[in-house]
Amino acid sequence: MNIKSDSRKIVPGDTFIALEYVNDGHKYVMDAIKRGATKVIVKEGLYSVDTLVVKDTHEYLVNYLKENYSSQISDLKLIGMTGTNGKTTTCYLLHKMLNKLGEKCAYIGTLGFYIDEKIKDLNNTTPDILELYEMLLESKIQGCKYVVMEVSSHALSLDRVKGLEFDVACFSNLTQDHLDYHITMENYLNEKMKLFRMLKHDRIAVINNDDDYGEKIMMENNKNITYGFTDSNYKITSYKTSLLGSSFTINDKDIYETKLLGCHNIYNLTCIISVLSILGYEYDDCYKFISELESPPGRMDSVIKDTNIIIIDYAHTPDAIRNVLGAVKELNPRHIYTIVGCGGDRDRSKRAKMADLATSLSDYVIFTSDNPRTEDPVRIIDDMIQKLDKNNYEIEVNREKAIIKGIQLLEENDILMVLGKGHESYQIIGMQKIDFDDKKIVIDNI
Repeated sequence: MNIKSDSRKIVPGDTFIALEYVNDGHKYVMDAIKRGATKVIVKEGLYSVDTLVVKDTHEYLVNYLKENYSSQISDLKLIGMTGTNGKTTTCYLLHKMLNKLGEKCAYIGTLGFYIDEKIKDLNNTTPDILELYEMLLESKIQGCKYVVMEVSSHALSLDRVKGLEFDVACFSNLTQDHLDYHITMENYLNEKMKLFRMLKHDRIAVINNDDDYGEKIMMENNKNITYGFTDSNYKITSYKTSLLGSSFTINDKDIYETKLLGCHNIYNLTCIISVLSILGYEYDDCYKFISELESPPGRMDSVIKDTNIIIIDYAHTPDAIRNVLGAVKELNPRHIYTIVGCGGDRDRSKRAKMADLATSLSDYVIFTSDNPRTEDPVRIIDDMIQKLDKNNYEIEVNREKAIIKGIQLLEENDILMVLGKGHESYQIIGMQKIDFDDKKIVIDNI
């Protein structure tokens, strides 16, 4: 593909298109020309190379990609998932399952771009449309039949997936997050709903029937397949969990066992089973491989210390914290200790809710820094604790020291939860990414 939106990637003979995202691509036109671009696509200006002026460069790009490359990827089966929590675990494990079942499948999402193994990290859960096409073309070249993709509300709002058509669209849940961007839950929902208007002719939508917003996702023209504990096509009729994993039953007949912990993972796996059933796989096809699945990086990622467990998880919303702490509470540990913070330059209204849940569902909490970005981490923690009526916590702004303190609290049959960053290998302080890996800190200090 010889059209690029990043001037640093230009090689002689390429076309540069100036997109207007966080940085206005028009600032980099001259750099692209210096690097060898022989054509530029812009909204205004005249340059020393072939110049095409268009009203909307993003709209032009969407149409250009569809006209020139959609035929090359038309037989790829795209499975997209949206929702506040559960996207990463469900999509990553669905891609693992399809590969185990002999169907070559790529994954695009928070954890990166995978075909068999990780190919690269991504800057966004759902990349821009140009990078998406590059990955879809690579998936096709590598012989993939399926691509499983996380589709974020930001991506839907910013038209990063515009022009793509999905074979299956899935909805996990909708809870408070990203209201710094969407402002209201109604706006947030409306962006999520866009995915369910982007389906191919079979119009298959897989929806969590237990979520309050699930009914709103069900569109009249779609074939709505439901899952959950309430009456659904794939009804979870029982489950139990222990330190060794979980087991659950669907429709009173199909019993599955898994290494994954917690009710939220029962939801994730039931969504996967629903999709696989739609694709033609039977219970006997799935049972063995479900039992083999491991948690994705940074999702209920466990480290053992003597008789204690340290769990690293990405939970960074009120609902995610409720889910993961609820999951470990079912294991009946002697104590639950939790380390948690909130990201800077993001939705402030969820901070107090996260702190209240952490202190309510834990025996003791250490509030700390978590990607403060351009905010003062002390102010972020103040936002978290200002309405607390409990005193089972302390503050340690330095995240490494907080993790070490948490480890030192462990005695016997305790669980330490290190929440918020999961797989991330950095802290964002100011405008810089600083190397920082929760799991590495844990391993180095046990």
